[in-house]
Amino acid sequence: MFRNTCPRREPIAAQRQRAFTLIEIMVVVIILGILAATIIPQFAGTTYDAKVARAKADITTLESALERFYLHMSRYPKTEEGLASLVAPPPGAGDNWRGPYIKDLRNDPWNKPYAYRSPGLHGAKTYDVWCRGADGSDGGEGEGKDIVNWEP
Repeated sequence: MFRNTCPRREPIAAQRQRAFTLIEIMVVVIILGILAATIIPQFAGTTYDAKVARAKADITTLESALERFYLHMSRYPKTEEGLASLVAPPPGAGDNWRGPYIKDLRNDPWNKPYAYRSPGLHGAKTYDVWCRGADGSDGGEGEGKDIVNWEP
């Protein structure tokens, strides 16, 4: 009694039936394309929203650093000194400057420097800090709208 231990080979015709046809592959690709076309637009605005959220967080951090600067120096940095005074002492700072108040001065999410003005022209604060948005210029609407510290 011999038992055949060799695996049984299927005929070539049976092996061909296991493969996908070109039509089946095209149907799957079309279905994936339809799914992508309906899902991707939902995420299109999230990049912009994330940049705005980061700019707001950065402005809040800069405001906190400016307040610490004020506590030590009894003044805010002048417009000419700018936000760089939070990283390195301004000329004539003497022993009052106890910084750095921030680790480094980063650019905004669109890779442009944050704008600073003291005395400020807007709101109750005595300084203005803002990001010029995607267009890189003051004012603007939509994605070019400024992100500022003087609006609620």
